[in-house]
Amino acid sequence: MSRFDDLPGYAASLGPLIDAVNLGVHIASRPLSRELAERSGLQADLLVDLRFVLPVRPLTPAGLAAVYRYNPLRRAEIDVHLAQGTLAEDDAPEATPRTAPPAAPGAAPRTAPHTAPDAAPGAASGIAPGAAGTGALRATPVTRAFIASLYEVHAAVTGRLWAAQADRLPELAGVAGRLVEAGAATGGAAFAQVAPPYEPPGTPPGVLLFNRLAVLRYHRADAHAGAWGRAGLTAAQMISLPPGPVRERIEAGTNDRAARPYETLTTRDRQAFLLGLSALDLP
Repeated sequence: MSRFDDLPGYAASLGPLIDAVNLGVHIASRPLSRELAERSGLQADLLVDLRFVLPVRPLTPAGLAAVYRYNPLRRAEIDVHLAQGTLAEDDAPEATPRTAPPAAPGAAPRTAPHTAPDAAPGAASGIAPGAAGTGALRATPVTRAFIASLYEVHAAVTGRLWAAQADRLPELAGVAGRLVEAGAATGGAAFAQVAPPYEPPGTPPGVLLFNRLAVLRYHRADAHAGAWGRAGLTAAQMISLPPGPVRERIEAGTNDRAARPYETLTTRDRQAFLLGLSALDLP
């Protein structure tokens, strides 16, 4: 059997690679993103995290709890966005996600949807029992304008960062888009919140790929949460779980579930996707 046909093994190899490519763009974008946030006068970490979500769907309490399951949002952080006019809240009362204190304007995204929670520091619970209620959170015109400018930043950065692989980007973005579509059948709550991503007309292939990879990370994150949940663990317990048989079984279960979308690809597509992303990850 080709290594590209061992789907759990393929998922295990691709997960860290997708993380690395995604992180590389964030690091390269950080100076321009920080400058944009400072010029806008906004606390922008949540807007950067969910840039591909906010223009197309509201953020629900359950969705936010899943997206930030390892580093939950607090009501105070949401209130900052309400006050600065980057979120508007519906009236429906539901439980509120919790988190760490707000970051400074222009900060890097506040958390990442890593499936290895030891790479995603934070608290253990997604929604505080008895917390003050909140409804769905929606983007405002201020948010949409900021995200339009942020997409321009990411277009410039991916265009420069991946210039040597420019001919590959449309194909890679196309495969990533097919995987996002396929992921709908097996994704969990975080994936349901973020997929499909916001893709306005004229979005260049580098930005399409960047955001589609970000969405795919949440598919794996949901698979991982499902695996440690079935093992009877909480997020906090999973973060502190040492290497050993239990962790190995959880990782194997994660890879089995994360592999499902790759069933829709041919062997050739899987090979081209992994090798193409590997080329993007080169210094």
